[in-house]
Amino acid sequence: MKDEIKRELKVKANEIRKSILVGTFNAKSGHPGGSMSIADLLAYLYFYKINVDVNKPDWSDRDRVVLSKGHAAPALYAVLAEKGFFSKDEIAKLRKPDAMLQGHPDMKGTPGVDMSTGSLGQGVSAACGMAYYAKYANKDFKVYAITGDGESEEGQVWEAAMFAGQKKLSNLRVIVDYNKMQIDGTLSEVNSPEPLDEKYAAFGFNVIKADAHDFDDLDRAFTLADNETEKPTAIILNSVKGKGISFMENQVSWHGKAPNEEQFNIAMDELKEVK
Repeated sequence: MKDEIKRELKVKANEIRKSILVGTFNAKSGHPGGSMSIADLLAYLYFYKINVDVNKPDWSDRDRVVLSKGHAAPALYAVLAEKGFFSKDEIAKLRKPDAMLQGHPDMKGTPGVDMSTGSLGQGVSAACGMAYYAKYANKDFKVYAITGDGESEEGQVWEAAMFAGQKKLSNLRVIVDYNKMQIDGTLSEVNSPEPLDEKYAAFGFNVIKADAHDFDDLDRAFTLADNETEKPTAIILNSVKGKGISFMENQVSWHGKAPNEEQFNIAMDELKEVK
């Protein structure tokens, strides 16, 4: 990937992180930790990889992104606003009564949202349905399902994986945000779904591992996925919960709480310049 493109993506990811902070701070609630860990991924997808049109959010041939880990909605809203699906002014209204942006994605009320999610595990199944339709209707679009590693403890994720493998949904990419933490602690402390790579392989997936915060490695992983014509692909992204904010990184406590004013100002100051 060219250096100028990587630089642009870093700037976009930085703006996404700022919007995550603005949204959760103003809402006084939300999930910044797992939103920060997918900021680079969303910048890569929406500003480099996927085929979408902000002027036609319901375009039938668009690529689909399903945020199965729906509590990370602040990150999805941030990238959609950055892309131009709606005004960035909406970000500060997160979770307010009658606002567009609520605690979990709503496909009926928010332009650019491809699936209403929130109940963990269900988004992967919805993505499988989209991919199944595309495959058998001879549509060219791809479906990207972003799931959490803690979410991978849900049985429905594996029911969907069994379906995807059986139907050879090569147009499906299940992306695991592997930050190794969930609301109650680390995966190993709570209920580890490991080994994720071997499990997805056993369900008939092409499995790729990559660094969630390295744009060259992200591009390598998704290019490999594009070259797979027989199997669905699982991309396991090694990520850092709270990535980009010094006091949030690798801290379970930032799974589901908003920054106070002092923390907000410190975090925004850290994001003033792209590193």
